[in-house]
Amino acid sequence: MSAHTVGYARVSTSEQDLTVQQNQLAALGVPEDLIYTDHGLTGTNRDRPGLRQALAAVRDGDTFVITKLDRLARSLPDARDILEELTKKNVKLSIGGSIHDPSDPVGRLLFNVLAMVAEFESDLIRARTREGMQIAKAKGRLRGKQPKLSKAQEAHVVSLYNTGQHTTTEIAELFKVARSTVYRIVQRTPPSERND
Repeated sequence: MSAHTVGYARVSTSEQDLTVQQNQLAALGVPEDLIYTDHGLTGTNRDRPGLRQALAAVRDGDTFVITKLDRLARSLPDARDILEELTKKNVKLSIGGSIHDPSDPVGRLLFNVLAMVAEFESDLIRARTREGMQIAKAKGRLRGKQPKLSKAQEAHVVSLYNTGQHTTTEIAELFKVARSTVYRIVQRTPPSERND
């Protein structure tokens, strides 16, 4: 039985496109029917159907191909688990055309170093995102989800609710909001201002 190349591509959000990775995998010699993908799943999520299928497709002597290591894993433990699975199956790993034999000590070392770098990059992205959000919040640009109704409209909702002449559904339709919004507004109102 001849050795195959099996490819895997992943993008984190549903807005991103897999075409570039698929083209790169094809250029690296992976047949189109052996390219497995995950769309809208992060590298920290180990439960990826495309990855499971790709790992199930590789056999002894095959090569598992990815364009970059961060497409495969974003944490060192996850990368090690995948590498262990490939090693048990006697499968080589190709990262952008550079082949690493997980059974070879140098190949294993290089893979671990690359996995640590991928995890480090992921941590940096998270840290920068948190820092950016804190700066935006401090400057008043990050205010969270805005209320659907103004304070005056909320007061009107409560007064209509208090009369008992309108159902929550009618009030919700009048203000073009969900019934749950009406309930939340009424619940936030101090008990002295509402008729329960």
